[in-house]
Amino acid sequence: MSFITRRKAIVLAQPEGEGHHLKRTLGWPHLMALGVGAIVGTGIYTLTGVAAGLAGPAVILSFAAAGLVCAAAALCYAEMASLSPQAGSAYAYSYMTLGELVAWIVGWSLILEYTLVCSAVAVGWAGYATGLIHSAHIPIPDSLLAGPDAGGIMNLPAIFISLVVTALLLVGTRESATVNFVLVIIKMVALAIFVALTLPHFDAAHFSPFAPLGYGAHEIDGKKVGVMGAAAIIFFAFYGFDAISTASEEAKNPKRDLTIGIVGSMLLCTVIYMLVAACALGASPYDVFSKDGAPLAFVLKQLGQPGAASLIAGAAVLAMPTVIMVMMYGQSRVFFAMSRDGLLPNALSAVNKRGVPAAVTILTGVISAAVAGVFPLSEIASLANAGTLCAFIATALAVMVLRRTAPHLPRAFSTPLVWLVGPFAVVGCIYLFTSLSTKTITFFFVWNALGVVIYLLFGRAGSRLKAIDQAIGS
Repeated sequence: MSFITRRKAIVLAQPEGEGHHLKRTLGWPHLMALGVGAIVGTGIYTLTGVAAGLAGPAVILSFAAAGLVCAAAALCYAEMASLSPQAGSAYAYSYMTLGELVAWIVGWSLILEYTLVCSAVAVGWAGYATGLIHSAHIPIPDSLLAGPDAGGIMNLPAIFISLVVTALLLVGTRESATVNFVLVIIKMVALAIFVALTLPHFDAAHFSPFAPLGYGAHEIDGKKVGVMGAAAIIFFAFYGFDAISTASEEAKNPKRDLTIGIVGSMLLCTVIYMLVAACALGASPYDVFSKDGAPLAFVLKQLGQPGAASLIAGAAVLAMPTVIMVMMYGQSRVFFAMSRDGLLPNALSAVNKRGVPAAVTILTGVISAAVAGVFPLSEIASLANAGTLCAFIATALAVMVLRRTAPHLPRAFSTPLVWLVGPFAVVGCIYLFTSLSTKTITFFFVWNALGVVIYLLFGRAGSRLKAIDQAIGS
């Protein structure tokens, strides 16, 4: 049973080389843009409405609660990413500290997370794209603009954008990161315009009653409502920063750049979220805009600003794919790391001449497109959250374990008040996990039960053979 606790050596730096190593092409501006690109997306453009319907005006507290838990997790990620810059994120950290079986579960959960995030954002993007399609009178049947849950056959725009982003990622890491940087700027300008146009219409009366569905999390018709119930969904909007850690192996100066990228993007995006949510709530009653698939554009239309609404929708259509890009990037790097360790087929860790793991990138894109074409946004987001919370818990535990077992390792960034921040991250994530719907929690455990079976049948033998090969090679 030694495979349960088998650990990898702590990797303080990855050697340069060809084949199964990634090229260092990203500086801190690209990494911070990756974080902002992932965090500011579907969460603010679409989930603001979904969460407001679950918590009312108190959704601002939902943003604060989810942001606080994510901030604690971000500090733990910053320490681990700067300490051991390698592809794989929480999976790699778990492998070094908590053992192979836990690492597999975390990696398997990350596969669930990243794939579903790509799908969820594609569905959110499709909501804005559909509005523009209708405005332009493009002759596409409504049955091809929505999935079965919304009365259609398939969500063709969501499938389309998933495949387009996949093609862009195949071009190369630096090239796709540069495109992401430009689109992030467009996205931020659009949100600034939204704030400027809604502030003059701010009505404090829209904030009463403040918490009509309560502050805790309780289930109604299969959905968890209340401030914390909404926080469990809102959580989806914050965790793009963990995708930065998957880029560790491609950072030019990982010890400096990763810290700036993770902590900086988290702080900036928390402020943006709360400001935009407050402006939306002040300009329109929550029970009105929460029912629309493109809530920010809807608020502007209600204020008699159709031109600005189209601008916001256009910016969303143009810039929201940055989230898909970053998450699909992260997914491919987790696959890459698990394959390189022998837990998944070795072919998945092969990179092409551009330094891109092409096979796994294509696989991720096709699966994400299929899910996006059929399932609704709220269910996809909830399932993605479950996988992410698992990864966050593992990273916080990894930081605390290493503080005990290897206190003298060089740490470019150390989590402040680690024995307060670490336990808070773990407890906060567990609480948010229990605030998810019963169906979501059940699916998460079924997914991981399937994963453990695959690990026992294939993964543990593959990792053992890989370890033997490496020992012979050395």
